[in-house]
Amino acid sequence: MTFIPHGEHFIAGRRMAAEERFYSAPATGASHEFSAGSPELVAEACLAAHAAFPGFAATTRAQRAALLEAIADEMDARADAITEIGSAETGLPAARLQGERGRTTGQLRLFASHILAGDYLDRRHDEALPDRQPLPRPDLRMMQRPVGPVAVFGASNFPLAFSVAGGDTAAALAAGCPVVVKGHGAHPGTSEIVGDAIVAALDKLGMDAGIFSLIQGGNRAVGAALVTDPRIKAVGFTGSLGGGRALYDLCASRPEPIPFYGELGSVNPMFVLPQAAAARGAELGAGWAGSLTMGVGQFCTNPGIAIIVDGPDADAFVSAASEGLKAVAGQTMLTDGMAEAYRDGARRVSEGAGVKSLLTTACEGRTAAPYLFEVSASDWLTNEELSEEVFGPLGLVVRVKDAAQMVELAASFKGQLTATLQMDDADIDLGRALLPVLERMAGRVLANGFPTGVEVCDSMVHGGPYPASTNFGATSVGTMSIRRFLRPVCYQNLPEALLPADLVSM
Repeated sequence: MTFIPHGEHFIAGRRMAAEERFYSAPATGASHEFSAGSPELVAEACLAAHAAFPGFAATTRAQRAALLEAIADEMDARADAITEIGSAETGLPAARLQGERGRTTGQLRLFASHILAGDYLDRRHDEALPDRQPLPRPDLRMMQRPVGPVAVFGASNFPLAFSVAGGDTAAALAAGCPVVVKGHGAHPGTSEIVGDAIVAALDKLGMDAGIFSLIQGGNRAVGAALVTDPRIKAVGFTGSLGGGRALYDLCASRPEPIPFYGELGSVNPMFVLPQAAAARGAELGAGWAGSLTMGVGQFCTNPGIAIIVDGPDADAFVSAASEGLKAVAGQTMLTDGMAEAYRDGARRVSEGAGVKSLLTTACEGRTAAPYLFEVSASDWLTNEELSEEVFGPLGLVVRVKDAAQMVELAASFKGQLTATLQMDDADIDLGRALLPVLERMAGRVLANGFPTGVEVCDSMVHGGPYPASTNFGATSVGTMSIRRFLRPVCYQNLPEALLPADLVSM
C-alpha cells in the first residue's frame, strides 16, 4: 500500500497542522503538501521536551535500551513504505535506502546494547580517607549525566542514518535527553514516517510523549528559534559550512552558550605514495573513480582530492581515473539546489589558475555527471578556493614535485573528516613523515582503502578539526557519540539513598 503523508508535525506525540504550507519536490512521483514550522511550534516542542527531561533522565538504562529497540522495530515494520517514499523524494536507489535503514536500525540496537553495558558512564569512586593527614579526603563519586533537551537537524544526504532517527537522535535518547528534530526539507515524507515510528515506540512503552518532537519546513527563523530556545542544551547538525556556522554563532551568543556539534564539510584528501603509485597506480585510479561517484558523490567522506608525485605513474593513475569516470552515467542528485551548487563548484574549480580540465560533462536539471581536473601543487597552494568542498562526483588531482612537497601540501589542509594513505611497504618512511600531519588534520586516517564507508562501532571517529566539524573532540558516528550529550557530575559525601542507582551499583 502506498504511503501518503498526512503533512503534519509531531509535537509531543500530537499531530499538529499549521497555516503556512510547503510542497515536497520529489525526484519521482507526486508532490505532497506539508505544514511549515514556526517559532511558535518550536517553543511548544521545547517546552514539552523540558517538561519530559527530569523523568527521562531518571529512567534506567534498560528502559532507554528498550526504547531504542522499539524504535528500530517500528522502523522495520514500516520498511517498504520508508523505502518507497525515501526513494521517490531523494532519487536514491531502493537498495541504497534499504541498506541505510539497516544501518539506522543497527545503530539504534548498538546504542541499546552499549548503554546496557554501562561503560559509557565512566563511573569513578574515590573512597573517603577520614584519617588522612594533613587533611581528610571526602567520599567522591562521579558519573556522566544527560545534559538536557537536544536539538537535531536532519541531513539531506542521509535521509535515514543522519536524519530523524539517525545517529544524533539515537545518541541523545541513549544518554537520556529528549529530542526536538528539525526535519530536512528535501525529504519531509521520509521524515514523517520515521517520526511516526518514534511516536509509536514511545506510546507502546508508555513513555512521556514530550521526549520526541518533529518540526518540518519553515524558514531560517525556525532553525534560529530552535538553537536559541533556552530549554535546548545541545545541538547536533550535519550540513553546509555557511548554514552550520550561522547556527554555531547563535549557540555561542546565547545568554547561556551551548555546544553545537556540527559537521560542516570535508574534501578528504587521498595521498598516493610513490611506491604504491608505481606498483598499482592504474588500479588506484579506477578505485578512486568508483569512490568519487558512489552515491553521486554526495557522501561527506567523498575523497575529492588526490595527491600524487608527478610523472608516468601519475599519468597512469589519472588515465585510469578518467576512464572510470567516463563510464559513469548521469545520476539524480538529492535536490535541485544541490545539483546547481555542484555545477557552480565545478565552474569555480575550472577557473582556478593552472587548473586543467580532464573530463567535463553537461549536467542539467537535477542530474549530475563526473568532472575531473588536475593542477600542480604550486598552483594549488596559491589558490585556497581549490581546497573547498564541491558536493558531488568531482575529482581534483594535485601533482606534487616530490615527497617533500607532498608533506608540505598536506600541512596546508584545513580540518578534515578523513585523510587516506595509499601506500606499499616501501612507502613506510614517507608515511611516517605524513602521519603526524594527518593526525592533526583529520579525525580518521586510513591506509589502502577509500573513506566512503563509515563503520558504526565503538572505535569510529566521524569528526575532525574545523571546518570539518565544530568540535574536534567529538564524533557523530559510533558509540562515543553519546558523550556529546552527557556531562560529568561529582557527588561528594552523598548518602547512598540520594545517589543515582548506577553509582550505587558500581
